Amino acid sequence: MTGIPGRAFDGLSALVTGGASGIGAAVVRRLLLDGARVAVIDRDSAGAPAGSLALTADLCDAAAVTAAVDRAAREHDGLDVLVNNAGIGATGTVADNEDEEWHRVYDVNVLGVVRTTRAALPYLRRSPVATVVNTASVAAWIGLPQRALYSATKGAVQALTLAMAADHLSDGIRVNCVNAGTADTPWVQRLLAAAQDPVAERRRLEARQPSGRLVTADEVAQAVVHLADPRSSAMTGCVLAVDGGMHSLRLPH
Repeated sequence: MTGIPGRAFDGLSALVTGGASGIGAAVVRRLLLDGARVAVIDRDSAGAPAGSLALTADLCDAAAVTAAVDRAAREHDGLDVLVNNAGIGATGTVADNEDEEWHRVYDVNVLGVVRTTRAALPYLRRSPVATVVNTASVAAWIGLPQRALYSATKGAVQALTLAMAADHLSDGIRVNCVNAGTADTPWVQRLLAAAQDPVAERRRLEARQPSGRLVTADEVAQAVVHLADPRSSAMTGCVLAVDGGMHSLRLPH
């Protein structure tokens, strides 16, 4: 790496899952701006930011994931940064989703992280600045209504992050995660569109964050890139909240 101020990722290669939209696309744009060569893995990679290597793969398909990771490493001369961002949502209480839905969401949100990281490890072990950043959620920390399945998967991602950090410290690989609050992303927009009163529902989502607004994708991306930055070399096993104070603050109404 070259140490040019503001270009901490010059000479480094990054891979972002779910990088064709929302938070993932914001992470990709930021990494590109900071000098990285960036590959995107997405089930629909058409929206991958210009300048990135767009690769199409379903995270539920281990062979496809491995092939995509191998291609990214081959075309970008290795892999230094892995951002496990891809995920899907689910609504309802513990009684509202059938077993098949639990398996489907876990397969993407948790096993997707496992499959991608497993495929990336041989390349990350060769990097002097290797790092993995997982996107979890404030739902891993606090109880949110109608989010039983989603919360369970994000709690698993947080626990997995800490276990991975312990396992791969000796490999020189840092592993951290970002717990995002409710972010203004295409997924949240779809939830709002399906609500009986989208305007009222948006106000409710904004009000439950002490900041009084939704988190932006760029704010989450800033945190992800900070954790991935080689200058953050003392940070591993960290869970970083980007949630407008939702996890930590209890303000009077």
